[in-house]
Amino acid sequence: MKQSFSLFLAFKYLKPKRSFLSVVTLLSLLGVTLGVAVLIVVLSVMTGFDETWRERILSFNAHVKVSEYGGIVRQPEKLLAALKKVDGITGAAPNLEGMVFIQVGGNAQPAQLRGIDPGLEETVSQLPHHMVEGQFSVGYGQIVVGRDLALRMGLQLGDKLVVYSPQNFVSQDELRLPEELTVSGIFEVGMYEIDAGYVLTSLETARSIYNVEQGVHSIQVMTADPMSAPRVARDIQAALGQFFEARTWIDLNRQLFTALQTEKNMMFFLLIFITIVAAFGITNTLITLTVQKTHEIGLLKALGFSSRRIMGIFLWIGAVQGVIGTGMGLGLGLLALKYRNELLNFISSQFRVDLLPKELYQLSQIPSHTTTSDVVTVCATVLVICTLAGLIPAWRAAHLEPVEALRNE
Repeated sequence: MKQSFSLFLAFKYLKPKRSFLSVVTLLSLLGVTLGVAVLIVVLSVMTGFDETWRERILSFNAHVKVSEYGGIVRQPEKLLAALKKVDGITGAAPNLEGMVFIQVGGNAQPAQLRGIDPGLEETVSQLPHHMVEGQFSVGYGQIVVGRDLALRMGLQLGDKLVVYSPQNFVSQDELRLPEELTVSGIFEVGMYEIDAGYVLTSLETARSIYNVEQGVHSIQVMTADPMSAPRVARDIQAALGQFFEARTWIDLNRQLFTALQTEKNMMFFLLIFITIVAAFGITNTLITLTVQKTHEIGLLKALGFSSRRIMGIFLWIGAVQGVIGTGMGLGLGLLALKYRNELLNFISSQFRVDLLPKELYQLSQIPSHTTTSDVVTVCATVLVICTLAGLIPAWRAAHLEPVEALRNE
């Protein structure tokens, strides 16, 4: 009953006689609303970036990369047989990979060339399902290129290109000629770094380009669950011994995902100050309210209301404003996320600026994923801040002397 009466007075003070909400209270609510909306939008977009990049990286790369110290896996067949005995592995395929130069006419571009076994590649990569032109065919003399690389070099199906590797220039006693390959397919995984930087061919062709007579650079391993890759990598390391190294997709992309998580944490830390500024508005409103209601507070204390119940009134006012502002901010944030790409396209077309350069962000649209943990964290933090905003005026009201307060007119 005590708490409910404090809440009743809190709602009464929030609703002045002349208007539904005072202008100051409305501005405070608007600040909380914008703070929550911005936090929800930013955290959802950062989570979306993280999950989108993870998905697209794993659509092209396997979960674990197994290599032999020294650079060349000399007996890949024996290694593949040993990997089949490790629990959790659903596929394994050999590959050769390195930097090359691709030339079409007078246009030359660097690229990462990967030699694969077409029969085993589907067990470790989703790339065969991301073909936009032609077929996933990497027979001898054939090559599959990324869409952005093809656009940059003006390549179409059936075109021929010349591939130079570092081995074409390192030998002083032997002249090695570049390989001429035919474009058999064009893929697109939706990540600029891959679509503009990778080409694929057969193991035999790659061996000729890299001057590797036998063996491969690594074995790509697919697991049943990407998040189980660290455990599988430890099992592989234990099974193969110290001469082999097993690195997971997390290890290979640690810098990217660490940077994303750090940016997300920093954005939350910085943007929460919007809510703190709005909380100062709530504090200012409540201090003004305590001055206006000094006589009523004195009357309540004279009637026997305890200091704790008086404090409860103003803490409830801060909490109620926090709940209303958080609810409106959550709705505004989710609405902004729903139409985020339409808003991006509108701003880009009206002001003729590229807000999401594909070369930088490697995406053509803004990804988003709103998680329950992010929503709970934002809402709980904002509610605590708004409730604490009423602490100073609540303490001031609770320590008013009844006699002095009743003298106030």
